[in-house]
Amino acid sequence: MKKLLISTALAALMSTNAMAAKIGVSIVNFDNNFQTLLRDGMQARAKEQGAGIQIEDAQNDVAKQLDQVKNFIATGVDAIIVTLVDTNASRTLSEEAAKAGIPLVFVNLEPSDMANLPEKQVYVGSNEVESGTLEAFEVCKMLRAKGKSAGAKAYIVMGSLVHQAALQRTKDVEQIFGTDMCNFIKIVDKQSAEWSRDNGQNLVTNWLTAGGAPDAVIANNDESALGAILALKANGVDMKNVVVGGIDATQDGLQAMKAGDLSVTVFQNAKGQGGGGVDAALALAKGEKVERVVYVPFELVTPANAADYLNKN
Repeated sequence: MKKLLISTALAALMSTNAMAAKIGVSIVNFDNNFQTLLRDGMQARAKEQGAGIQIEDAQNDVAKQLDQVKNFIATGVDAIIVTLVDTNASRTLSEEAAKAGIPLVFVNLEPSDMANLPEKQVYVGSNEVESGTLEAFEVCKMLRAKGKSAGAKAYIVMGSLVHQAALQRTKDVEQIFGTDMCNFIKIVDKQSAEWSRDNGQNLVTNWLTAGGAPDAVIANNDESALGAILALKANGVDMKNVVVGGIDATQDGLQAMKAGDLSVTVFQNAKGQGGGGVDAALALAKGEKVERVVYVPFELVTPANAADYLNKN
């Protein structure tokens, strides 16, 4: 009788393990601060749900990311999650997953053909129209409060030009600065820093050398905003005279805000996006219906409410 009970228990355990979903994840770049937060969110949610998860670093390489997706398909994963190296490469990845009949979830970085994704493919992220809009409008208000409504000059530090997020965030800023309330702000230049702190520092250093201190630096993410701050300080610019904006509300960004250097950021919920991506992947693997686009809202962060976000990302 004891042998029968043990055999039954082992069979049940083996059955449970066999049923555990396996998710393959390709992350754009492990070195990117926000992508690391996304990865952590995915791992935590997969553990909560008892799912297996394999996460690979695409190292900003489109070909490598495609190979990773193909390998996931070959090994028979139940679902795939991707944060895109290149927005325009999404269609190829989408076609590979669709041919194999494996659910695909794009997280954080929107696919180029989001409106026409095949069955069992969805996007989980945040609406980028909100991000740059919240950032730019607050920068405008802060410049007005500093008495600069008669004229102000600004630089935009963009993210990667192959990412829809960078293009949309920049467009948001330009649209806000084109309104009657904010058209006193002149955008002197805009260039990509590839989401990087080091690149952001080098870019702003070059601008300062060529044209002097701006009234505002609006960055597409916190990392490049932090690079801008390093450049401004190294060149003797009084941070009280410059409004610096970022997006993501990372821990480093919030510490810079606490120090009085970062003026505004926008909270992008990494845990919500990462965990939401895993939830969507598991639901699709079970054959359940998931909305084609699942948005996790952005939230404005200023020195007045920064303490509320210290442990969120």
